[in-house]
Amino acid sequence: MKRILSLFLTLLLIVTSAASFAEAGGTPPASADGGAPAGDPQADGQAPAGDPPSMPDGEMPGGMPPGGGQSAQPEQYDAVLNLSEDTTHSDDAIASTGVDENAVLVTNGDVTLENMEISRVSQESTGGDTSSFYGVGAAVLTTGGTVRVNGSTITTDAAGGAGVFAYGDGVAYVSDTTITTAQNTSGGIHVAGGGTLYASNLTVETQGESAAAIRSDRGSGTMVVDGGTYVSNGVGSPAVYVTADISIHDADLIAAGSEALCLEGLNTVRLYDCNLTGNMDDLSQNDNTWTVILYQSMSGDSQIGEGRMEMVGGTLTSQNGGLFYTTNTESEFVISGVAIDASEDCEYFLRCTGNANERGWGASGQNGADCTFTAIAQDMPGDILWDSISTLNLYVTEGSTLTGAIIDDESCAGEGGDGTCSLYLDAASAWVVTGDSVLTAIAGEGTITDVDGHTVTIAGQDGTVFVQGDSPYTVTVLEYSDHYDGTGAGSASAWSEHTGALDA
Repeated sequence: MKRILSLFLTLLLIVTSAASFAEAGGTPPASADGGAPAGDPQADGQAPAGDPPSMPDGEMPGGMPPGGGQSAQPEQYDAVLNLSEDTTHSDDAIASTGVDENAVLVTNGDVTLENMEISRVSQESTGGDTSSFYGVGAAVLTTGGTVRVNGSTITTDAAGGAGVFAYGDGVAYVSDTTITTAQNTSGGIHVAGGGTLYASNLTVETQGESAAAIRSDRGSGTMVVDGGTYVSNGVGSPAVYVTADISIHDADLIAAGSEALCLEGLNTVRLYDCNLTGNMDDLSQNDNTWTVILYQSMSGDSQIGEGRMEMVGGTLTSQNGGLFYTTNTESEFVISGVAIDASEDCEYFLRCTGNANERGWGASGQNGADCTFTAIAQDMPGDILWDSISTLNLYVTEGSTLTGAIIDDESCAGEGGDGTCSLYLDAASAWVVTGDSVLTAIAGEGTITDVDGHTVTIAGQDGTVFVQGDSPYTVTVLEYSDHYDGTGAGSASAWSEHTGALDA
């Protein structure tokens, strides 16, 4: 009996210890959904190791999340046509109707799809993060090797049904092709996880929410786009959604129900001779309405760091709200010779402040922006808004004209901070002041007058008068110099620096 009792107690101790060990983490848990794609280092645009915050922090600014919940990279993809070696398919039709499958999947080799009709239709597909991050359900997906799509038609009517998607080591060349998508999370052309895509003369139109015509997502990548028309119609669907390195030339970029362009985190977008249009609704969850935004959502979809936008030539049309907005990030804008058509209710030319929107981009009162904005031969219609939790260096150069007031707007600054706003005005440029203004410093050789040509008074906060004017407006500063220092001004790269691979 003692032997049996001893054996029983020993067995009970083993079972109890095993259970305690498991609860304490002795068995490693499975990877949590939403972690960074396997093999994608932080340096490629990923968040630091660990689980990113859950939604809604990852929502696109326009109102919709990029996907429907966090997810892990699939171990395999379902596809109608699975290609892994050099081959050509032409003058054929491929139709996908399966749930969350791809019509064409390229995993290796050099594949050409020419004069093809590719369709993807499924009412049961789920879309969401597996589609946004990894290309599940895209009509054409490359995860390795190269796919070349020429003179074709691609149509999707399925959640997550992107047109052409390049992920990881995949490279896509798409030319003279029409892409139409109908449902949510269905971008026109899309990269994520380090994928690369080159596009020439495309006609792209999307209808769904979170379905940018030119779209990128977690893990960054590279896109080069030359020519074509790109139209998005859905809420939260910019014409261009940037979590990658994207260069676009001579394209019409139209967002009918969203901001025109959205860039998040440590990424870059360059526009050359493009026509960019946005029409974002006034939404209660936002504290203002914009046309272009550079920000950081803290979702983990992009690495924290300086976002950069260059726009050279072309047009920017805003059908509602302000023009340029930056918040909760470091950012740099270089805008050169762009014809700007502001909306009738334009709230600002540039807003560099914290935010208090419902989705929580950073901690309220601590989520300002650190921005350098360089205008080159640029008309700048509208006010400049800044706050004391932000830093703004504004360079007005080479014949640029700023027409507006510079306003310290503390509405999203909480208890405030030590932020600054400095204006650098070269001799060829002008500031036409439309109202009393407050900023930290002016270093300028250009003219500062009101709309009637009267000189504006520039005074220190202590009452010192640096410039005595006869305008009814006064500009209040801490520091004033009539010497222009442009050492911190930005410059734009040339389109020719990014075209090398288009003809490969």
